[in-house]
Amino acid sequence: MKHSIKTLVISTLILLALACMDKNSKQQVDLAITNAQVIHLETGTVETQDIFISNGKIQAILDVGTENTFEPDTLIDATGKFVLPGFWDNHIHLRGGDSLVANNKNFLKLFITNGITTVRDAGGDLTPSVIQWKNQIASEDLVGPTIYTSGPKIDGPNATWAGSLEVETEEDVKNALDSLQELQVDFVKLYDSRISGGNYLNAIKETQKRGMTVSGHMPFTVTLKETVEAGMDAMEHLYYIMKGCASNELEVTEKLKSGKMGFWDAMPALMQAYSDSTAQKTFTMLKGHDVFVVPTLHIGKTLSYLDEVDHSNDPYLTYMGQGIIQTYQGRITRAMSASEEVRKDRKELDTFFGQLAQSLNKAGVKLLAGSDSGAFNSYTYPGISLHKELEAMVQNGIPPLDALRTSAYNGAQFLDKSSNYGSVSKGNVSDLVILDDNPLEDIRNTQHIYTVVKGTQVFSKNQLQELLNSAIMD
Repeated sequence: MKHSIKTLVISTLILLALACMDKNSKQQVDLAITNAQVIHLETGTVETQDIFISNGKIQAILDVGTENTFEPDTLIDATGKFVLPGFWDNHIHLRGGDSLVANNKNFLKLFITNGITTVRDAGGDLTPSVIQWKNQIASEDLVGPTIYTSGPKIDGPNATWAGSLEVETEEDVKNALDSLQELQVDFVKLYDSRISGGNYLNAIKETQKRGMTVSGHMPFTVTLKETVEAGMDAMEHLYYIMKGCASNELEVTEKLKSGKMGFWDAMPALMQAYSDSTAQKTFTMLKGHDVFVVPTLHIGKTLSYLDEVDHSNDPYLTYMGQGIIQTYQGRITRAMSASEEVRKDRKELDTFFGQLAQSLNKAGVKLLAGSDSGAFNSYTYPGISLHKELEAMVQNGIPPLDALRTSAYNGAQFLDKSSNYGSVSKGNVSDLVILDDNPLEDIRNTQHIYTVVKGTQVFSKNQLQELLNSAIMD
């Protein structure tokens, strides 16, 4: 009897020890997303996998059914759901002056509720506030997307946009870049309203000497070839690509230099002179120099049809506030007062740009999805407009997978952040969006958001709705 009791005690102690060993061998993680259909943008494959996350980073991705030692604090069963990197909006604006600081801060909620975990702020006049928000978001003291900002734009004297750094000499260019480096901006944004061709090209070359990333518009007093060879990293909008695809680019450039032609006068001439052979050479040049292109198709269509479309009942007006809405009036007035010929030309240009975007993608030029949302850009709303941009790409013949790549995947490549962002990969930051439906089958499914993961923050569908409700402005 005593022997049996002793055996039982020993057996119990062994079982307890084994249980403790088993518990200690478990690796605690913050979050597990199980049974997910993971869309791997780099390969185009969709795999049923479990994702394990701790401290805002992906610790492991395993095929469903694989034995593991992870013990999650929180579990999301993503059966029937689709997971991909959080979306990037690669062209937004946080701007409008001190009176619109609160409105712009409110935009941050709209990005998150639309699954956008990163934005590229392409120039504005709210740099101190933007940098403050950027730091608060990084420390998770403020809900919003990771912000990469250019700070103020570089332009010429009497620049169009408030807050721009105005340059007239080579020394001005160096001083402007010195100030941007002091601000620790993430890239440089060049604008074309007043800058001379010489200062523009010098600015690009100087950014390259300093190891800075540069994107921008292009004054029509220089050629696309000159811009690319100077070291431009990304072209914002398609006007400048169209110029480089026209057989009469040199002729138009000389007319702009001499003042015989204006920017908008050049549009029909360049569009009519589009040459496929010239375009193919231009596409090869862009690829060879690893230049990204930001088509901004959605805003192009929105602005082209301001004279026909009534936006007064747009749901997103609720989130803009009267201050932002008032900034829309300038473009609206110009559209409504334009001649029939100008209206017709603008709509034809919009159609042409859709075809050009498809041709660029087919040729293998890297595109970036950007909404150009923000103050002054009428009815192009922060958040939802990124989804409309992806939709516009697909409507113009770009395959859904390629369109999805133009957001986070290409965005991370452009800013040299691929080691941490842009794919659902072990070691990457856990910025993820979980969708109810497959965006590869219908790109509009990017709007069917189930959960957003932003680092260590997890926003369920209900929490996203609450966040959206809190963004309503008086």
